[in-house]
Order: sequence, then structure tokens, then C-alpha cells
Amino acid sequence: MEINSKTKIYGLIGHPVEHSLSPLIHNFAFRSLDLNCIYTVFDVLTDNLEDAVKGVKVLNIKGFNVTVPHKERIMKYLDVISEEALKIGAVNTVVNEEGILKGYNTDAKGFIDSLIEAKETISGRKAVILGAGGASKAVCVSLALNGINSMVIANRNVDKAKDLAEYIKKEFKIDCNYCSINEVEEMSEIDMLVNATSVGMYPNVEDSPVSEKVVSKAKFVYDLIYNPFETAFLKYAKRNGIKYSNGFSMLINQANHSFKLWTGNFFEKDLVYMHLKEGITHNL
Repeated sequence: MEINSKTKIYGLIGHPVEHSLSPLIHNFAFRSLDLNCIYTVFDVLTDNLEDAVKGVKVLNIKGFNVTVPHKERIMKYLDVISEEALKIGAVNTVVNEEGILKGYNTDAKGFIDSLIEAKETISGRKAVILGAGGASKAVCVSLALNGINSMVIANRNVDKAKDLAEYIKKEFKIDCNYCSINEVEEMSEIDMLVNATSVGMYPNVEDSPVSEKVVSKAKFVYDLIYNPFETAFLKYAKRNGIKYSNGFSMLINQANHSFKLWTGNFFEKDLVYMHLKEGITHNL
């Protein structure tokens, strides 16, 4: 593709951003659909976030993704925020419509899509969510919106788990409890177990948020982490013959929903998945 005066610019705002896979996903998708667009990364420090958002308007950047640590803070600089993003309290996708910046959250949709692809039903299920940060909130809201029966939020900081559980209970009128990570060890059985913490992420690949004993009690195990492709947490599931999934499909699915917001079209997920897996996963 030739970059010219008509090329539309998209990107990622965050800090740090140099290891992001988003440029590989979106630039491949743009090429596959013969779109005159490019995607790059913008390393933006927290103190410069407001100026960066103003720059998006001035430079007519057509849209961008948002990653840590800006997903929550950026909301106050946007003109319109979707209902789902408001419920989650975070934005990961922004569309620039003639100078009006609209914020969305595609993480939740990406997570649900990945469960559907794994042929896991949600309605009527019981879930244990490890972690109480932004990723956990997106998971909890998406499960609540899709018919989960009940949830337990487990976190090292129990106060954070309590705050999130009370929010989910009040907002969605479902059974949502909380406990410490250590208390998960005492559970007799677990239906759906989701790791929404960063424990086990590269380079600390030997770490797991809970023991193998806990994982062995679950019927289905999900780790939002995709680097490494198979965490210690997921290795426990594999060793015990438990169905499991990592965050790679969620990464692609949330990117696809962002792509749709920007271009009006979904990309071909299988093509993007194979492109990434062939070119990158041996290095993850």
C-alpha cells in the first residue's frame, strides 16, 4: 500500500507501547481489505494525555486504541462515551467523527466472543474471577450482561474485591460475592475460573495467581494473558485435563470490534489469527 495524502491514520495511546501487537493486527487487516489506512503507536505519558487527545483532533487522526495507564483517565477528555464503557468505567477505543471523539470499550465484547468461540455458554453459569482491577471489571460486566448466574471476585486486596462486587451486585442485580485469593483455595468446586490479574505474564512465566489444587477443581479455565501463550496457570489446567483458553482470541476479537467502529467492516479473524500465530507466537 502506498501512503499518500489520503491515508487515514489510526493508532494506540499508552505507556509503554513498544511491545504492542496492535500494529501487526490492524495494518495486516487494512492491507487485507485494501484500505488506505495505517496504524502506529504513540507513547504518551500521563501528564501529556490531555495534549495528546487535543492533538488527535488537530491532526485529524481518525481513531485510536487506549491501553494502560490511560483507559480510565481518558474518559474526561472525550465528547461522547458509550453506555457499556460507562458501566465498565474504561475506554479502549476512540472514534474521531469530524472532531467529535466517541469512546467505546471493546474488551468486554472481545472476551465474550472468545468464550463463544471456545463453545462455552455463559447463561446460568457460576464464575470465579481472579483480580479486581480494570481487566476484571470488564470481564465481570461482560458476564453480567450475558446472563451469568453468580460471581465471586477474589483479590489480594480484599477491599478492592468488595468494591467491585458491590458495584456489580447493585448495577446488575446478580449474586456477586468477594473473598481473598487465599480463600479460593478452600472452594470445593469451581465452574468457570478466570484469571484477570497480570500474574504469570512474561517475564514472570513461572508464577500463577492460584495453586494447581485450585485449578484442578474448575470445569473451564480462562487466562486473559497471551504472553506466554500457555501460562503456568493454564499448564495446571492442561495437566488435569481441564478445558482452557488464553487471551489471544480476546486480543483479536476486541481489535476486530475496534476495527468495525473505525471502518464499518470486520476483518477476517482467521486470516489475522494465522498471521499473528505464524509470525509471532514462537516469540511469545
